[in-house]
Order: sequence, then C-alpha cells, then structure tokens
Amino acid sequence: MTIFKQEIKSQRLSIIIWSLSIGLLVAICVLMYPDMESQMNDVNDMFSSMGNFTAAFGMDQLNFGTLVGFYAVEGGNMLGIGGAFFAAIIGISSLMKEERERTAEFLMTHPVSRTKIITEKLISTFAIIIIMNVIVFICTIISIQMIDEEIFWKELILFHIAYLLMQFEIAGICFGISAFIKRAGMGIGIGIAGLMYLLNIIANISEDAEFLKYITPFGYTEGADIINNNEIKIEYLIPGMIIIVVCIVAAYAKYTKKDISA
Repeated sequence: MTIFKQEIKSQRLSIIIWSLSIGLLVAICVLMYPDMESQMNDVNDMFSSMGNFTAAFGMDQLNFGTLVGFYAVEGGNMLGIGGAFFAAIIGISSLMKEERERTAEFLMTHPVSRTKIITEKLISTFAIIIIMNVIVFICTIISIQMIDEEIFWKELILFHIAYLLMQFEIAGICFGISAFIKRAGMGIGIGIAGLMYLLNIIANISEDAEFLKYITPFGYTEGADIINNNEIKIEYLIPGMIIIVVCIVAAYAKYTKKDISA
C-alpha cells in the first residue's frame, strides 16, 4: 500500500485545510442558531412567500424554528458545496497528477502494475473524503453540545451519509475523467461539481425538470427527505451508484492502456 500511503501524505495539507474550513463553517452555523431561534417564525414566514427561490434550496419543506431544520439548510449548503468541490478536486487530480507534475517516470519504474496503481489511488481518494467527513462530523457534534441542544443522532447520521455518498459520486466521475486528461483538470472538476449543484436547483424549481434528480447526486441529499421522512431517496441513489461504477471501470480501461508521458 505504498502508493496509498504516499497519496494520503501528499494530500495531508489539503485535507487539514478543507476539513477545518468546512467543519468550522458548519460549526459557526450551529453556534448562530441560539441567537436566531427567536426570529425563526418570521424567517419561516418570509421564506414561505418567496416562491421558487424557497423551493430551489428545499427551504419550503423544512422548519427553520428547529435546530434540525436549520442545520439541514445552513449546514447542508456548507457541506454540500464545500464537500462537492473538495471531492471533485481530489478525484480529478488523482490519475493525471503524475503527468502534470512530471513524476510518472519515477512511478512507472517501480515493480507495480497499472491496475495496482489505479486501485490504490482510488482507495486513497475515497479514504481522503472519509477523513474530511469524519472531521466535519466531529465539528458538528462539538458545536451542538456547545449550545446545549439535544443531538438528533438518527437524522444527523443519515444526513452525513447522504453527503458522503454524494461526494463519492462526484469524486468517482472526476476520477474517471482524470484517466483521459493530462493537465488543466482542476477547472473541469470544479465545473462538474458546480453543474451538479445547479442541476439540482433547476430540478427543485421546475416540475418539468425533476428528471434531473436522477442525474445529479444532490438529488438524494435533500434535507426535507432526510429530516422529514428519515430516508435517502433510493430512486435517485441507485443511478448515482451506477454512474460511479461506470466511471471507475472507464478509468481502469483507459489508464491501463494509456500512453503516459513522463
């Protein structure tokens, strides 16, 4: 597992910065709740009259007056956008990094097959995302305890699992793409994450575009479904898992035959 360890080591600074940044932003949202709790009835009334804007972010089906509802929207936005960008960056840079940094020749001289290289890089990609999510989860728990609120364990765990799976899907898509490119992939990864977020907003606004939820991984991270129904929508999750498998298979197929420049 030499390559796996090296990948984790090379990304340790990114892991620390992104994890603490997202974790602290989520914690700040939680810590703001006691000061805003008395105003939440007015906030609910305001959002209820904002039509499509409210639906776009799933705020029409959640009660801002409760911590769980407040967290689903505010914490969800922080974890969703930040986590998606982080997963995209880690995924898109995984296989193209050696060519971009011109270290491919050193890697290929070692007695390891390309299949092993891909496998260890894939495992490290998912491991890095898991580490980030664990740190964010810990920040959330600590912040909830700091405001003396009861922790909504069932909803919270389900909520974070949904976002973890979403990040896996985006990382998987970007991992597959990284096998086909050599440089300048960072913008592609961020663009994919941003596009997926935008597609979910469009799907929430228009009933005619609801089919987009089968495409975007944000479709199964809706706070209303998780908090109100205690479920992750399987009909949106299954296509996402299929997409991950297809992209990973494509990465193996391409990288094992790719002419890698040193």
